[in-house]
Amino acid sequence: MIDTSNISSIFGAKVVDPDGAKVGTVKQVYVDKDNGQPNFVTVATGLFGSSETFVPLQGSDLDGDELRVGYDKDMIKDAPRVDADGDISDEENDTIWDYYEGRGGRATDGAGSSGAGRDADRTGGSTDGSALGNADAGTAAHRAGTGSDGAEDGDADDAMTRSEERLSVGKERVPTGRARLRKHVVTEQRNITVPVQREEVTLEREPITDGNVDEAMSGPQLTESEHEVTLNEEQVVVDKETVPVERVRLDKDTVTEQQSVSEDVAHEEVDLEQDDADHRR
Repeated sequence: MIDTSNISSIFGAKVVDPDGAKVGTVKQVYVDKDNGQPNFVTVATGLFGSSETFVPLQGSDLDGDELRVGYDKDMIKDAPRVDADGDISDEENDTIWDYYEGRGGRATDGAGSSGAGRDADRTGGSTDGSALGNADAGTAAHRAGTGSDGAEDGDADDAMTRSEERLSVGKERVPTGRARLRKHVVTEQRNITVPVQREEVTLEREPITDGNVDEAMSGPQLTESEHEVTLNEEQVVVDKETVPVERVRLDKDTVTEQQSVSEDVAHEEVDLEQDDADHRR
């Protein structure tokens, strides 16, 4: 159960859904202005944690550096976007709760359904959430009575906590395009040379010799006659048929390349002021 006693442990925790699927990382904690009880966290999601999504803390459980929330990963990613740049208004608070309750969220607390927790927030005072970032972790712990840096309960020591931001780089698979096979018909001219034969008439004359004189003298001496010869030739006949020639398919290859990312990170430094001389470590 998340309450004022463990607010400072939530920052930077890995957020998982009830099935153990990773959702993102806690960036901010929103608490009730009147009683300091944590109501929401913002979870950095998307590529390189580029966007923040509000998630109610009801039904959540913190185990080490892992915060298990009571809502599915898909539900969280589809949640309405509310600017995580300060306090949230009543309307924004209602928008968040209406979404999670309307989608049948599974989060419950010890007292009952998520709706009961929402009513308790409303009746307990203002429903406006107050944002606590990483830099405010000490303030949150002080409000919760943990006695961190700057506490005034007499339990503070002489140490100061120094914090820094660390990059958490991940990868996600996104579609970049589509490829498809498409057939179309292309008509082209083919020129083929085919040898063909034809018959032609030639006139042959032979003189009268002892060998053919009898045949030449066998007919009447003067006559009119006619001889007919049939001429033949070859003609080109063209026919077409469709035959399969090859199979074409799409295949994918995975290419690995190196990409460099650049991001600014902030860290705290401690200065020692003594006799007007600064010593930095």
